[in-house]
Amino acid sequence: MLKVSACLFLFLGLAGFSGFESKSLPCSQVQKDHGIVCRCNATYCDTIEPLGTVTDGKAVVYTTSKKGKRMDRTELKHSTSSNAKTKVYVNGTQTYQQIMGFGAAFTDAAGINMLTLPQAMQDQIIQQYFSDDGLGYVFGRVPMASCDFSTHEYSYDDVAFDFQLTKFNLTMEDFQYKIPFIKKAMAVSNGKLKLFATPWSSPAWMKTSGRMIGAGELIGDQNGKYYQTWAQYFVKFFEAYHAQGIDFWSLTPQNEPTTGIDPFWKWQTLYFDASMERNFIKKLLGPALAANPVTKNMKIMINDDQRINLPHWPKVILSDPMAAQYVNGIALHWYEDFIDPATVVTETHNLYPDYFILATEACAGYEPALGPKLGSWSRAEQYANDLIKDIGNWVAGWVDWNYMLDLQGGPNLVKNFVDATLIVNATAQEYYKQPIWHVMAQFSKFIKPGSTRIQTTIIEKSVDVEGLSFLNADGTKTVVLLNKNEVLDFEVAVSDVLAPNVIYDLTIQANSLVTIVYK
Repeated sequence: MLKVSACLFLFLGLAGFSGFESKSLPCSQVQKDHGIVCRCNATYCDTIEPLGTVTDGKAVVYTTSKKGKRMDRTELKHSTSSNAKTKVYVNGTQTYQQIMGFGAAFTDAAGINMLTLPQAMQDQIIQQYFSDDGLGYVFGRVPMASCDFSTHEYSYDDVAFDFQLTKFNLTMEDFQYKIPFIKKAMAVSNGKLKLFATPWSSPAWMKTSGRMIGAGELIGDQNGKYYQTWAQYFVKFFEAYHAQGIDFWSLTPQNEPTTGIDPFWKWQTLYFDASMERNFIKKLLGPALAANPVTKNMKIMINDDQRINLPHWPKVILSDPMAAQYVNGIALHWYEDFIDPATVVTETHNLYPDYFILATEACAGYEPALGPKLGSWSRAEQYANDLIKDIGNWVAGWVDWNYMLDLQGGPNLVKNFVDATLIVNATAQEYYKQPIWHVMAQFSKFIKPGSTRIQTTIIEKSVDVEGLSFLNADGTKTVVLLNKNEVLDFEVAVSDVLAPNVIYDLTIQANSLVTIVYK
């Protein structure tokens, strides 16, 4: 097929970058079944070329593409005219939400895979995720006890009828798979890491089914001893981690609470509907956290489930002032985003503008083809599209699922294998950066916590081009554009309303994501 080449023209304020000296290590490309991955081992791993310091006359562009570009950095000089048919207007005078940041989850599976690699590689992975030289992740999600990405069912108190929780203890999994890597991430992030915890299930003896796995809810009255004990279980968890030198920023009362009614659910869950979660927060969990010095400033995020729950779930909880006083945010998962448009998130924000919205779990490869597809661009594009749609509708941060899995997409106790940004090959003592990793970098590296989404208007556009813009704390602006077309490059003119006659020319290639930084 004929490939149409074109230029992207940027109308931007006179800007550029100086003081740029450090070079990066390029991707060690390996062609896999579904595309290109970057191979890392004990002696080599690609790095991100630094942005540099802003000066007049230039802009910087980073590109990741299906053809193999991985955060490739270029500098552009400005011109004064453009004939591009697609135009992107950036308006910093129209602002939206402040960005909270990006992150991933410290699961048992991630920790198990980390321990198959040498110490130096483990440290390298944490650096590349959580340091300023890497992705700059600021969020870490921590499952409370076991989830499906564990090797077996376990809770922190498996002794039946221990309503005083005298047998509550952290487990081997915490001390080997989670805590060591959380502490390293805390260190390399220079204190910026915000942790939030989520349970998949109560101990089996508290649950109507008698099993952590599968449908069921807490036994008895919603104000009864099982619910009271479950609230104190949260406090015990945070106290135990505090004793290890780790404090949490937030929690969600339950992972995907609506799954707990599904009789065919295959892994750990616990049923709550919106009114049950409201009552639990209002009467038990909120007061228990507020009464404890370790947890008194803990933020609570509600829902932690699919977009389909909006805006009903927040309405039920936040319309009750006694419950709302304990709530700070709304948590979303991405797995059913195809059912409801992202505009339902904007609708929810408009109803409750004082509550932040955080995307707390996403992964590719969950269906219909389970597990990793090494080198898959379509999955990377799925991430980019969802990031743009979510953040473009008031989502303030975006948290990936497992930060590392094996070649099968596990371990997972029920074989619910999925994909991840990093895939380890323990036999070869190497790991592969999926295209997803660099897509996350295109966002997290240049859209820092404290930046603000600003108005982006795309006119006469191809349906294959979409994007967002941000005003950063240092006065620079970041524009992210995705070209989903498989064949065509596109001519696009990006202009800043503050400097409409400053133009930058470049090509947005087919199947690529570009990030432009200017001042």
